Amino acid sequence: MSKSRPVYTVELAGLKRDLPLFEVKPGLRIAILNILGDTALVQASAKALSERLVGYDFDVIVTAESKSIPLAHALSLELDKPYIVLRKAYKFYMGEALHSETVSITTGVPQTLYLDEKDRAMLKGKKVLLLDDVVSTGSTLEGMRNLMAQAEAIVAVEAAICTEGDQERWKGIVALHHLPLFVD
Repeated sequence: MSKSRPVYTVELAGLKRDLPLFEVKPGLRIAILNILGDTALVQASAKALSERLVGYDFDVIVTAESKSIPLAHALSLELDKPYIVLRKAYKFYMGEALHSETVSITTGVPQTLYLDEKDRAMLKGKKVLLLDDVVSTGSTLEGMRNLMAQAEAIVAVEAAICTEGDQERWKGIVALHHLPLFVD
């Protein structure tokens, strides 16, 4: 019989979720928001974020290949805007792709984000919304910002379901909730 994992209970877009706590380094745990397969939460979060994004002017939603893909799709439907996924592996059909390195708190290892040739052409001169499920260290956002600069796109707004860690650092991000860090 395994020991029960501690959870952090949150209300997101009117839905209650118990987020399991996982240790990312000795003495530091984070609450893991995994929206994959949680259709109700994805839809409710997209609706709530779309309401908070009223007044922001952008043409395209951009996200990194991660758990935020279903959120980007749902938000795209809510706002009637296209979305682009920055990939984590290069494929030959991506042509002359741009790339930027990032380090995720959940993997702890460097990853490369790729913007393929087709999407690069679509972004040039466009205003974009950078979207993530959780903004924690900001590394993924920084990688996305770097790619947008290379693609000559303008970052108009950044959004996530949750921010995490230093709340002051994320004041400019449109988010539904802030998650604390759990220090032992």
